[in-house]
Amino acid sequence: MLCAQYNYLLADRFNWYEQNRSPVNACSVICHLPELRNNPDYYSQKKTLPQLKKDRPWYGDIHSQVLQDVVKRVKVTFDRFLKGDSSGKRSGRPRFKSKSRYKTFTYPQAKQDCLQGNKIKLPKLGEIKVILHRPIPEEFKVKTASVTKKADGYYLTLSLEDKTVPVVTPDIKPDKMVGIDLGLKEFLTTSNGETVAIPQKYRKAQKRLRVIQKKVSRRKKGSNRRLKAIKLLAKQHKKVADRRKDFHFKTAKQLLSKYDVVAYEELNIKGLSRTRLAKSVHDAGWGNFLFILASKAENAGLLTVGVKASGTSQKCSSCGERVPKKLHVRWHDCPHCGCSLDRDHNAALNILNRAVGHPVLKAQLMSDAVAGVAEKPTPTAC
Repeated sequence: MLCAQYNYLLADRFNWYEQNRSPVNACSVICHLPELRNNPDYYSQKKTLPQLKKDRPWYGDIHSQVLQDVVKRVKVTFDRFLKGDSSGKRSGRPRFKSKSRYKTFTYPQAKQDCLQGNKIKLPKLGEIKVILHRPIPEEFKVKTASVTKKADGYYLTLSLEDKTVPVVTPDIKPDKMVGIDLGLKEFLTTSNGETVAIPQKYRKAQKRLRVIQKKVSRRKKGSNRRLKAIKLLAKQHKKVADRRKDFHFKTAKQLLSKYDVVAYEELNIKGLSRTRLAKSVHDAGWGNFLFILASKAENAGLLTVGVKASGTSQKCSSCGERVPKKLHVRWHDCPHCGCSLDRDHNAALNILNRAVGHPVLKAQLMSDAVAGVAEKPTPTAC
């Protein structure tokens, strides 16, 4: 029902958008002007919900705030398509969702006492037994609750708030900075020469996935046996994704336990996914790892800095001269200064050198230096 309502509201927005826009450079001399109507925004679409419950009484089984959250999702999706997000980056044209693609609904205002022991009470659904991932501290306040359908069952996500947690400002030590170069031979190489082996979770599971995919292709479309095979395939893909995500979390924790600042190169991952390296790039999951690294660093009061990726592998980290080399050449030999080291290690050093000159990091180091001078006691005369 939520999926149908989402598609209806999205179609209403597209209908207004197509009928009320007219490109200046493509407007015909004589054209039919449709009856103009107000732009369907967030509030006008919310006002249609009471009438929806009158026309379709079965929508009364859905909590009112859950229905309102669907309107908000349509608004956010359409605004990103027309205007872009906070950074100005526009998304693609929104797509209508099928039942298999609409997997989450949210309670925007969950009650504080909704979770009692191993059961949670959700409006219109009643008490549901849950398996807690970890206990929730008493001082934390439950804000929202989201229910997501995945291949192996239903998952509940709670967002929490604790206003007593202080805002942590990064305390950066210059000797605890590192640059990392993400790659496909090694998952990452640090500027100190340390390497982390790439796990290749998908490639290791390909044999099992191939067997299950054959079962899906041999089943008759629309049959129950095909649906069972599809569910089995989805579970196997989820296992691969969970193992990769676990590796990303552990690698991020190892880095942040050693260093205060982690510098990385801002790769065009979307562009690399269109090359012959697409399978290996997706298997490595660089984008997901960098997101996890940034969020964990922010929670720990540490810092991650992204630098431009152009030329990090071609320039010498010692003298700065350009040393061109093809992708299959994995060793850096500089004819100008004699620097000889691994290609990825050289790139990691270049990333660290660029991060030192980054405006954010430079301002932070300057403020720490000023604070250190202010705290230094003044000498007294004998």
